[in-house]
Amino acid sequence: MKTIYFDNNATTKVAEEVLEEIRPLFCELYGNPSSMHTFGGQIGRKIAKAREQAAALLGCEPSEIVFTGCGTESDNAAIKGTLAAMPHKRKIITTRVEHPAVLTVCRDLENQGYTIVELNVNRQGRLDLAELEEHLDDDTALVTIMYANNETGMIFPIDKIAELATGKGAVFHTDAVQAVGKIPLNLSKSDIDLLSLSGHKLHAPKGVGILYVRKGTRLSPYMLGGHQEAGRRAGTENVPGIVGLGKACELAAENLQAENSKVKYLRDKLENALSEKCPDCRLNGDTEDRLPNTCNISFEYIEGEAILLMLDKYGICASSGSACTSGSLEPSHVLRAMGVPFTAAHGSIRFSLSRYNTEEEVDYTIEKMPPIINQLRELSPFVTK
Repeated sequence: MKTIYFDNNATTKVAEEVLEEIRPLFCELYGNPSSMHTFGGQIGRKIAKAREQAAALLGCEPSEIVFTGCGTESDNAAIKGTLAAMPHKRKIITTRVEHPAVLTVCRDLENQGYTIVELNVNRQGRLDLAELEEHLDDDTALVTIMYANNETGMIFPIDKIAELATGKGAVFHTDAVQAVGKIPLNLSKSDIDLLSLSGHKLHAPKGVGILYVRKGTRLSPYMLGGHQEAGRRAGTENVPGIVGLGKACELAAENLQAENSKVKYLRDKLENALSEKCPDCRLNGDTEDRLPNTCNISFEYIEGEAILLMLDKYGICASSGSACTSGSLEPSHVLRAMGVPFTAAHGSIRFSLSRYNTEEEVDYTIEKMPPIINQLRELSPFVTK
């Protein structure tokens, strides 16, 4: 049975071009880039090229790219590194809908005496920038707000938020793990100080990420021990991961138009058909300002986990929430923050597409999904028979 993969916000396949780029780095070109000999030096040049490829996608300088182990590490390094560099400030502003890689860190810091403000969102998942301005003050060290939500795909007005935050003397960080490679970015024309991304969300291997650090931004190193990454992130480099991420960034830049045309067309076709053919369903999030690949739909009165199990029988992969929390039976914290009713929040399904998906896969899913919903509704104790 063929696998139909609509869970690309959880992770993506490694692009064939990326695999070919990194294959020699395991058994042939295995030198340490810090070595003085020529064999190791050629590896250093490959890392330099990857840094240039990443910078080209983000619209920044190569020297502003710091390679890390993943998006979670980048988030931790941004938050804790900023606080360590600004010990006189004790306030952080974030949102209620952040990824756990940010929310968990902030809530842990609250236990350490920091003031944490979690901004609200409305029923469409939008922020009220007036609330942000209300809480910005001289004690605010950091504002950390995601670029695009991993569950609903909602895109926040990050450039405006960065302008407000830095205008008040705060450092601004954005978790852009879901945004990079799906929408155009140009950090040279933004007030963003720090930005996190993860390789496995844009067809690079798992285990590699980036922290963008704007030139001049005060940031204490999160990991100590060596001179790597210009002293900003110690540890022998994950060369295959870094080189693979560089190639993935190059491919992402080449495919941005496809992301916003072909992928969006397939997402819209799937979303519109399910909305039409499945009664008592609702779209979570706004139809505007949304990632082109993401669709989050709630099906009233049934469990999302039951839907996923039945989809799995047909080889269709989706998600009932973010990959880091889908093992929990609690409703999504994002949907709860948006005020989605309990009967709908439990039945939410996220479809997240990539440029590797086809129209045939969408048509197959449209065929299989309505009978699944009807069957589960027949079994639901919450539906009046």
